Order: sequence, then structure tokens, then C-alpha cells
Amino acid sequence: MVVTNYKFSSIAVLASSNPKAQAARELLLKEYPANISSDPDVIVALGGDGFMLEILHQQIGCATPVFGMNRGSVGFLMNDFSNENLLQRLNKSEPAVIRPLRMNGETIDGKRFNGLAINEVSLLRQSHQAAKIEILVDGKQRMSELIADGVLVSTPTGSTAYNLSAHGTIIPLDARVLALTPISSFRPRRWRGALLNHQSVVRFNIVEPEKRKVSAVADNREVRNIRFVEIRESKSLKLTMLFDEERALGERIALEQFSS
Repeated sequence: MVVTNYKFSSIAVLASSNPKAQAARELLLKEYPANISSDPDVIVALGGDGFMLEILHQQIGCATPVFGMNRGSVGFLMNDFSNENLLQRLNKSEPAVIRPLRMNGETIDGKRFNGLAINEVSLLRQSHQAAKIEILVDGKQRMSELIADGVLVSTPTGSTAYNLSAHGTIIPLDARVLALTPISSFRPRRWRGALLNHQSVVRFNIVEPEKRKVSAVADNREVRNIRFVEIRESKSLKLTMLFDEERALGERIALEQFSS
């Protein structure tokens, strides 16, 4: 167990647009009126995993931790919802420190772009033709041509999301590695990806970029018609998520490795 010394007393309550989340927000505002603040110690996010990612992106560069409660569907990044003993839960919570990925690249018409991803950066074909992608790690060519629907680089936090659906490896939260995973690989057909040191710089060069167009997606931000993209873990940015004791994110990721 991670020992914490939190003394949270002021909160902000944010909710997604779905009715269940909005109703939960109204309940918490009525239950804890004296603790609501515009300069909170902690943000309580009500919704699903998509909403949590949205809030985390808004918090990049800020030190305020986020405690999510599930009012969506899957809720892997969320705690169970309850309006009881919220401050006690917050003060007993366990932190998960997340470092996002940075992507930097160029489109086929020469425009530079960048973005941040908490879960993954994925490259996806834009047409009926498979993408052809050269893969370099720390400047060294590791694959001259991957023919596939795409490829992604995932953080440990995102390793149970799209990465897992693409048959990538689940990564323990403290493993200090990134997952490099192909999406529906055609050639080499049996390649299942790689685990990379978290300080690695991954570069994807698109082969025939005008003919076989590819988009790059950092969580929910998409850039189309790319020529290349470089991906690395941010050294300067970090985010803190809070989880109920004994239900920390690291434990959830560990349990996911043994689920059917």
C-alpha cells in the first residue's frame, strides 16, 4: 500500500453531460456545500473513462489531483460512485502518477503538429489500403516496413485500453516501459510488437504517404495525412490520479492480466 498524508478539504465537482453523471454532481453539491471551491485541493470527476481522459488533458500542467467516480460504462480509470464519506475516501486514497506521451510530426503538406496522450498514440490507415510504416527506435531502424491497419505506442495506463484490444501486452504501472503494438498486422504477420524502455524515442515514417494515407491520434486528437511522427514520454509533465485504498490503478492493471 502507498502511504499518503492527504488532508483534502476543498473540492471541485465536474461531470460529463450524461444524466447519470449530472444527477450525481447535484447530489454531491448538496451533500458537501461547505467544501466546494473554485481553487480546490482535488477535482472529483463524474463520468466514464473518456471523461476522465478529458479532465486529465485539461489538468496537464496543473498539480491538482483527480479522483474519478464512475457514472459511465466501463470505468476502468474510475472509482465506484458513492455520495457517502467522500472526504474520508479522498484522504485515504492512493495516488497514481501518470506521465503523458508527446507526439511531434509533419503532414504530407509540410505542416508541423504536436499533441499529448495519456493512453496512447496510434497511427491508423485512412483508406482501403493497408498502411506501410517504417519503425525506428532511438534513431535505429527496427523494421523497414510494417504493413498493417496501423500501430500504436501505449503508456502503462493505456495498456489495458486500445493496446489490449490490439493484443498488446498489459504493462504494470511501475514497469517504466512503453508498449509498441501493431494493429491488424499483415506483414510481418506474426509480429506481436515490443516493449521499450520508457525513455525511448519512437519514430514512424510513412511509406508512400500520399498514396497510403495515415492519421495519427493522441487519445482524442487526430491529425490526418501524416508523413512522420515521433513519440516519447514527457519528462516535464505529470498528472496524479487518486484511487480508493486497496483498489489502486496498479492493482487494477495487475488483476487485468489474470482476467478471462
